[in-house]
Amino acid sequence: MSLRQSSLEASILRDLYGKSFVVTAVLTTDAHALAPRVMGDSLAEQSYSALIRVIGLVDGEKNYALRSPARLISTDAAITELLPGQKLQLRVSAMASKEGRVAALLISKGEIQALTEASRWAKGLDAIRDGLRGASGTGDSGALIPGMVLGDTSLQSQSFKNEMRRSGLTHLVAVSGANFAIVSTFILYLMQFLIRRIPLRLAVTALFLIAFISLVRPSPSVLRAAAMASVLLLAQGTHRGRDSLPALGFAIGAVIVADPWQVRDPGFALSVLATAGLLLLAPRLVESFSKKIPRPLAIVIAIPLSATLFCTPVIVAISGQISLMSILANVLAAPAVAPITILGFIAGVISPFAPAVSGILIWLIKPLATWIAWIASLISDLPLITLATGSKSFLIIAGIIALGFIFNRKVVIGALVLLIVISWFLRFPGGDWQVANCDVGQGDAMVVNLGNNRGIVLDVGPDPIALDRCLHQLGIKKIELLIMSHSHADHVGGYAGAADGREIALQWYGNIRAGTRATFHSTRGEVTVDVLWPQGQWAEEQESDPNNSSIAIILRAPDFSLFAGGDMEPESQG
Repeated sequence: MSLRQSSLEASILRDLYGKSFVVTAVLTTDAHALAPRVMGDSLAEQSYSALIRVIGLVDGEKNYALRSPARLISTDAAITELLPGQKLQLRVSAMASKEGRVAALLISKGEIQALTEASRWAKGLDAIRDGLRGASGTGDSGALIPGMVLGDTSLQSQSFKNEMRRSGLTHLVAVSGANFAIVSTFILYLMQFLIRRIPLRLAVTALFLIAFISLVRPSPSVLRAAAMASVLLLAQGTHRGRDSLPALGFAIGAVIVADPWQVRDPGFALSVLATAGLLLLAPRLVESFSKKIPRPLAIVIAIPLSATLFCTPVIVAISGQISLMSILANVLAAPAVAPITILGFIAGVISPFAPAVSGILIWLIKPLATWIAWIASLISDLPLITLATGSKSFLIIAGIIALGFIFNRKVVIGALVLLIVISWFLRFPGGDWQVANCDVGQGDAMVVNLGNNRGIVLDVGPDPIALDRCLHQLGIKKIELLIMSHSHADHVGGYAGAADGREIALQWYGNIRAGTRATFHSTRGEVTVDVLWPQGQWAEEQESDPNNSSIAIILRAPDFSLFAGGDMEPESQG
């Protein structure tokens, strides 16, 4: 790592921080859109991120030849049409980056000029990716398929990404060792009918994996996953199981030599531990569970359980807790993962020349994708059952594992069903909630419950999709009063999410002044809302400062009082 770090520190890019200059570079990854940022009363211009390799630099009259990796942030949407391997030229300004494996963060606000065409190989791979996206269709299930097969999340909405994250299923849409293991197992299975010699089967399968790496893009996480999958491939091909641990050690060393920054990435530790779990624990669990439940079901349960148990120490070290609901989500989703990956992979490969057949394959796996999307939505709405570190949590985990060995399968299945039913009735936000804060990113959105699917909404945040999802979860169908405190995007940008499919009885925004009052009847009693600010002349004088013109209210309900002041600055609070 010290040698790589020295190379980055010696890059001429480090000497040009804060300056503007022209670079010639090679695109090394696909560009992806960054989440929009709020800047004052509007959203910042859409920007895109990609990794590049800078090979030339012009600073005034000086020309430099170099070979330095850099992170590029560009506002030119044309970058999304370029493919890895293309050479491009653009003007950038440089600054320091927190990303260890790059020499600089380069910001470009101008046009990007493509100097070369993409290679035929790159175009062919891109046609497969485009074909799979087109065949997968719309909706969360359609967006899920390219993610599970190729790690392509470009079709997924932010709300669906949040559901996958909260349910512990986000790893399914990131190319991991599981993807490589499934694809390699499928190829190895086919090779047994074509090739008799095991070493030759492994060699051919390895060639397919190399092509698969190119298809999903060779990022550090992909290369790490491929290395771990190669160990599992060797174990399956030679039937050695735990004797493949030396191969795992070699893979760990190879990954670190190729990319030393992996040692800083918790994902690397999780990949290694998950692979070790599949080699050491999964076979034993399968044999043990098979005595009480059918073997296919035992395999489905043993694989995620063994990987999760081995990864638990690192997960606890990172988050300080263990999510039981994510384990349940992974067990429920596990049976659908392999069919989606295999048939989706075939559908993508044949999509450029046999779109009709590709469509049939997607049609076959679409119900499975819908199942996983439904699980993500369901689990994300349930209460987050977690176990904090400590002896009590250890005893609970040990007890849960012991159930599988002590009781018969009917008792275990019954206990799982009971847990799901109880969790359903305890799901967010509960039956007696009074105030809720919506997760809308950078911004505010608060809801006061009036009962009977009615509520008061204080600000709407910047994201209509996030707000609509929150109001849907809260069961709000009618907004008795909508208050948008001031004109900044992080308080008004999500208005469409509030208005979509809901009646808004009363709306306060703009010319509301102190002294205004509204009264509502809730299932708990009377609720009053009084405007405390802005006050007449001051508001008119502060038109240039929306923060100081924020609508400030005090809400009084039978059980609580609530003050909301928007973004009032100190001078308006005096």
